[in-house]
Amino acid sequence: MYKTYKPYFTQILRLSYPIIIGQIGIVLMGVADVVMIGNINATNLAAAGLANSVYFLVSIIGIGTLSAVSSIVAKAKGAGHANETALLLRQSIWASLTLSFFIITVLYILTINLEWFGQSEEVTVLTKSYLHILNGGTIFMLLFTAVKQFSDGLSITKPSAIITLLGLALNVFLNWVLIYGKFGLPALQLDGAGYATSFTRLLMALAMLVFVLKGNIYKPWIKIKEQIGGLSLFKNIFRIGLPSGMQYFFEVGAFASAAIMIGWFSKEQLAAHHIAINLASVTYMVATGISAGGGIAVGDAWGRKNKTDLIMSGKAALIMSVLFMGSTALLFAVFNTFFVGLYIDDVLVGGMAANLLLIAALFQLSDGVQCVSLGILRGINDTKMPTVYTVIAYWVIGIPFGWLLAKYFDLGLYGIWFGLSLGLTYSAIILSRRFLKESQEFDFVKAEQQHYNELIN
Repeated sequence: MYKTYKPYFTQILRLSYPIIIGQIGIVLMGVADVVMIGNINATNLAAAGLANSVYFLVSIIGIGTLSAVSSIVAKAKGAGHANETALLLRQSIWASLTLSFFIITVLYILTINLEWFGQSEEVTVLTKSYLHILNGGTIFMLLFTAVKQFSDGLSITKPSAIITLLGLALNVFLNWVLIYGKFGLPALQLDGAGYATSFTRLLMALAMLVFVLKGNIYKPWIKIKEQIGGLSLFKNIFRIGLPSGMQYFFEVGAFASAAIMIGWFSKEQLAAHHIAINLASVTYMVATGISAGGGIAVGDAWGRKNKTDLIMSGKAALIMSVLFMGSTALLFAVFNTFFVGLYIDDVLVGGMAANLLLIAALFQLSDGVQCVSLGILRGINDTKMPTVYTVIAYWVIGIPFGWLLAKYFDLGLYGIWFGLSLGLTYSAIILSRRFLKESQEFDFVKAEQQHYNELIN
């Protein structure tokens, strides 16, 4: 089997590893924030967790919508349509600005009405200020994401990874300066982390934009010869991407809702939840990297009209997710207390977080498979029904069962996590089966005609 899949493993790994490095870099920015804020006290840690939950609950719609850009660009590149890729760069930037306006507005409304979430007054006050600062960097985060997705779609994935790692280093340094008050500056604590993050996102967006516009490797793909079709491509980004954005929204929304419900029990349980989620998000980012690489490979095979490559690329991505997430499940089960000890020395919070990592070990495989399935389905522009399945997984199964176990079986935060695990398992099974079925029945002529009709309408 390995020989059969080797060329596909190699292709996806080549596409994925820079994306994975970049994704881990982004998550490590959050890890650095949590670790450095956790050194202050549990209240600041709880506020940071709540703020990030609310922030990504909304901003993930933009990130998810723009994730479709890479597979659309990959298809155009595979078909040799250079003018279409050039137009896609412009339209993805316009899409990021449009999404920014919507997301910034929604986040502002939520921030000034944070009492809706029913958290303690002390946590709410800290969260409000931090959220306002994070919101100021939203436009830069989405601009970076749009240009990054364009570059990834061309199979040029290293530049964004390098920029992200440099951004990580800068963010950690600025955190140290602004959170603790170094070089004669005041100690801004949680707000300092917000300023560091937003400023870092500004520089990352500028660096990515300049690199793509000035880099020789991009020149064949960014020169516009005809302006016709730009508006249609803009609409196409939202047609394919918005369901993807809603997929992410329903998933992140479920975990954000879980954080809010856990906060009703105690701030210590909320802090433990955020430590465990922060660790699990690192492995999830690797899965999203494999998902992105698989989606790009599938989109490229569609552009080249190679059905064998389309099917095998998707299967290879699924196999890679199982191998990686199975390994991390073992690490979480064996070294749970060690990982938690990196965050906090509070015995109560640390003990609960270590127990949550054991539950996280159980859902690693499901989380990886469902994540990669969404990516490879996106590669064949199949995003609407997967969105429906995502709603069912999290909001019909995960959250209701989690609340039932937490409230009526007295399992507290553990019950919430068991419910989410059940939802992830359902999602993994139904989405992977859908790709295997849809890829076998994929009709290039029908798909191209549908794509053409959508562009001219």
